[in-house]
Amino acid sequence: MTAAADRATAEDSESTPTGTLDETAPASANGNGAAKPLSVKTSDSSFGGRVVTRFGGATIAFTVLVAIFGGLFTFLTPAFWGHDEITQFGRAYQVAHGGLLPQKIHDDRGVAYGGDVPKSITALMGYALHDYQNNPEEPGSMVEDPGAYDRLGGAAVSDAKEPVWFTNTAAYSPVPYIPAAVGIRAAELFGLDVGGTIALTRLAGLVAYLVVVGFGLYALRKHRVQWLAFTVAVLPIAVFQAGTVTADTMTNALAIMVSALLVKALFLGDRLGRLETGALLAATILLPVSKPTYVLLAMLVVLVPADRLGFTGWKRGIPWGFAALGGLVFAVWMKIAAPTGDGMGLMRPEHQWHSVKPGEQLRGILTDPGHFINVFGESIALRDERWFSQFFGELGFSYIDVPALTMLACLFAFAVSIGVADRMTAATFRRTLLVALTVAASVAMIYVTLYMSFTPVGYYIIDGVQGRYFVPLAIVAFAVLLRWMPLRLTNIAGRTPTLGPAVTVIVATVIALIGAVWKYYDIVWG
Repeated sequence: MTAAADRATAEDSESTPTGTLDETAPASANGNGAAKPLSVKTSDSSFGGRVVTRFGGATIAFTVLVAIFGGLFTFLTPAFWGHDEITQFGRAYQVAHGGLLPQKIHDDRGVAYGGDVPKSITALMGYALHDYQNNPEEPGSMVEDPGAYDRLGGAAVSDAKEPVWFTNTAAYSPVPYIPAAVGIRAAELFGLDVGGTIALTRLAGLVAYLVVVGFGLYALRKHRVQWLAFTVAVLPIAVFQAGTVTADTMTNALAIMVSALLVKALFLGDRLGRLETGALLAATILLPVSKPTYVLLAMLVVLVPADRLGFTGWKRGIPWGFAALGGLVFAVWMKIAAPTGDGMGLMRPEHQWHSVKPGEQLRGILTDPGHFINVFGESIALRDERWFSQFFGELGFSYIDVPALTMLACLFAFAVSIGVADRMTAATFRRTLLVALTVAASVAMIYVTLYMSFTPVGYYIIDGVQGRYFVPLAIVAFAVLLRWMPLRLTNIAGRTPTLGPAVTVIVATVIALIGAVWKYYDIVWG
């Protein structure tokens, strides 16, 4: 940052339209011993300044950028080229028509789960599967015949149906598919063709992501940490998934919202509003059944002091009640979905179809933990660089990594947003340690789950781990780091700037997303 820029941002910190708190303002101790700023700088009386102050700069930037780039991915991504989008759509279609529980189907290869889908849609599924599995050498585009998608997508949704295999997504509860199911039913109501049905299903998920994550960012509008939450929410992989049909769209949205509310109440010491408390408690039930690996993240609600949730007296036990209910619902669904694990081997090459044995893997972990630890170490040694790049974006089943420029821009945005974040002084050392242990345990659950449900017995690594699985844990992980890391960025006046870093993070994000979209379009469509 140049001296001139420093002087400019020093002025910005005196009068900023970003609606963020000035850390240098006088402070008094709240009931939890945390320093609480007394004022918000809102001297900008322009319409734009009032809007930003009202909704938060990160909320507005998130809404605009995700609407634009999520929409681009919705229409640039060929049908069913998203992550497991064939099986994700199949499960969403099942949920849309009342199929809430896993349904067994006949398969000569072994145990299988799935459901019926219109034949005109399965025709496009079959073509897409063949297309992304058989690509020409560079510099040929991955899509062999763009017109085929128009022809198959232009067909009417047929009444005749046929079974589709989706054992991997049959294990998911209906909760994360609610937006997609709404999109499918709306498409049927409007009589849309196959392509229109897929597009509307994708857009329904994108709208849900905008609403849920936008609410979380809105909750942080008075704090500079909003830009850290923003940086996670607009990672190219998160935006790409929001623009395709997947349970991860709603899972990511709920996890980011929960994280934002936890940061506000637990680490910043702010009292949540009634709607915010209600959303946090609801997510305590919804998140565990959206994806089991994030159940512990939802349980962190019990660490928030009850008065910050607006509870006193006997009501202090309400968060514990919701946590218990969330844990119970999680356990019930795991019991329901457990049999689907026996069919997961069919996702692997033919010679490994019957080598995935969850029960045997669990016994191995319990009786010979040293072997599991060795396999875990080998996985890190051989795959950690892939997980790192996938955290920013491996886009769908085209397996296109976002460009280096995108990763660098995201890292720069992280550096700035972390550097200007608020002091996380409201969380005690014990509570912070518990959050850190929860994040570590959640990461461990990702590895253990994939070791049991996707890795063949005796395989040399834990297979199936992807960097995108760590995105929902990023905000609370950074909050722990910020609680224990006193370093912050300041300008020459010794103040933490607001407007300059906000603009920097937005520009870096735009560069990152443009790079991701450009590379994806160039390789897929040519």
